[in-house]
Amino acid sequence: MDRPPRKEASMADVARLAGVSSQTVSRVSNGSTVVSEETRDRVLSAMKELNYRPNSAARALKSGKFRTLGVVLFTLATTGNVRTLEAISASAAAEGYAITLLPVATPTSTGVSGAVTMLGEQVVDGIIVIMEVRLLDAAISLPPHTHVVVADSDAGDRYSVVDTDQSGGARAAVRHLLDLGHRTVAHVAGPAESYAAQRRAHAWRQTLEEAGRPVPTPVDGDWSAASGYEAGLVLAADPSCTAVFAANDQMALGVLRALQERGRRVPEDVSVVGFDDIADSASFLPPLTTVHQDFAEIGRRCVDGVLRQIRDETTERGTTLVPTHLVVRASTGPPPRG
Repeated sequence: MDRPPRKEASMADVARLAGVSSQTVSRVSNGSTVVSEETRDRVLSAMKELNYRPNSAARALKSGKFRTLGVVLFTLATTGNVRTLEAISASAAAEGYAITLLPVATPTSTGVSGAVTMLGEQVVDGIIVIMEVRLLDAAISLPPHTHVVVADSDAGDRYSVVDTDQSGGARAAVRHLLDLGHRTVAHVAGPAESYAAQRRAHAWRQTLEEAGRPVPTPVDGDWSAASGYEAGLVLAADPSCTAVFAANDQMALGVLRALQERGRRVPEDVSVVGFDDIADSASFLPPLTTVHQDFAEIGRRCVDGVLRQIRDETTERGTTLVPTHLVVRASTGPPPRG
């Protein structure tokens, strides 16, 4: 004979077993500090004995806080986006928040607004938008009073933005090569629609101009090692090219392969610098000199910023830049003599 399903324990059941009020059980469930340690231990013991699970959905509806953050982004195909998302997830989890991820197929203001609306319907407390590319139709526009932080954007006049110091990192890379004695520095640029690529290219050009050095025509890439390889073939054919700044490590990897295939030694004939300091960059052949981005800090500041807005019931604007630093390895050296 089948037994009837076991009735789930209620808050009142826990209160009776622990000898306290239902309000005290509620306080323990919500992590309140006004309950004594002795009473808390008694309530937790009763919860365990009865296999009681607090109804988090009911608590969220009552308090208006769901302990969930929405993340909007356009692609997971880039190293920067993946590492930023990992950092956001880790920082949110450390604060007791879950993540709801909503990819947007096309980078348009309509797509972003629709994603934010959808996340609002899924009851999130705040939103982080990873905006690594310019919108195709207009600037980002979000509903008023939205608790939001935007990563990698130029929207600091309207929203709270957290970004890597792209310009500072690119300047450090170019200055390193010039200080080694190179006359100028070639550049393998990222996609034109990318905020990061634009800032890195601008800083590369500006640093050369300020030093009174010739500015070579940049070679375009798309962040991939394959595009870096094609760019590297172009640069390898130019005997005057002795130094290359690639806008990310993956393209730098392609450049290294192209130079090796064309008999241009690194760093004896050509020095190469990347950007990102991905986990594998120290294992390139030769190990890659690159600009280190602190993705963990970017994620932490994004989460801290949106939680501060949630806590203070406010919105913020302005840009916070996370510092970079150059990691010098074996792929750079002085130019060849003569």
